[in-house]
Amino acid sequence: MAAALLGYMSSVARRDPVVREASVPFLPPGSAPVRVLIASDFHVDEPDMPPSRLAGIVQQMNALEPDLILLAGDYMSEEARSEQHYTAAQAVAPLGALRAPLGVIAVPGNNDHGVGIAPFAPAFARAGITWLRNGHVRRGGLWIVGVDDRYSHHDDWTAAFAGIPETDEVIVLTHGPDLIPRLPPRAQIVAAGHTHCGQVVFPLIGALSYESNYGDRYDCGHLKENGRDIFIGAGLGTSMAPLRLGAVPDMWLVTLTPKPE
Repeated sequence: MAAALLGYMSSVARRDPVVREASVPFLPPGSAPVRVLIASDFHVDEPDMPPSRLAGIVQQMNALEPDLILLAGDYMSEEARSEQHYTAAQAVAPLGALRAPLGVIAVPGNNDHGVGIAPFAPAFARAGITWLRNGHVRRGGLWIVGVDDRYSHHDDWTAAFAGIPETDEVIVLTHGPDLIPRLPPRAQIVAAGHTHCGQVVFPLIGALSYESNYGDRYDCGHLKENGRDIFIGAGLGTSMAPLRLGAVPDMWLVTLTPKPE
């Protein structure tokens, strides 16, 4: 029985990610909709997320034809369980095939800091991906604010927001959701990961942990809090063990629509 359960959990961890969809009124009246694809927690590692599997997921992402792609950290794993470790360059390389008219933007996660953050900037530069650590960019009329990882104490949202007009609403991309209560009200959309939606969620018992100081407040999915839309992905890879139960791999396709006039 135990072996069968472990085999099932291993197969769930290797499934193609589910694409979850939502629509958020965010753009000025009369604007054309913008499709934003959010993915997190890649954890490129053996046995469940070799670069070849990530390359296949990238094809799935491109097939959705997003206008903008946001990557919310943890491209590698810092754990000893790995059957084969990869370099930052090897982990990031498949992401270089991502295509979106407004570009691809990435922020670090706690595991990326754990393995050593320095190689990621050149790796993302080679992949043609914008790498944000407490900074921001303007894409298609949208402010994208990238805040570094709070879990590993590298976040500085005030620096990330510096220079953006006070009246402008923004999209915040960060790894972990524990940053959310600190953000100003104009952070109207937040994209994050880190929780893995529990990764292993037992019937009746629930998840053993969401790795958050707020418990299950920011556990998973499309959440709304104080008028803010929050997207917490289950991630693509795994942490601690290459197993999933009750929390399949996923990514979010969020369509930004015009606000009513």
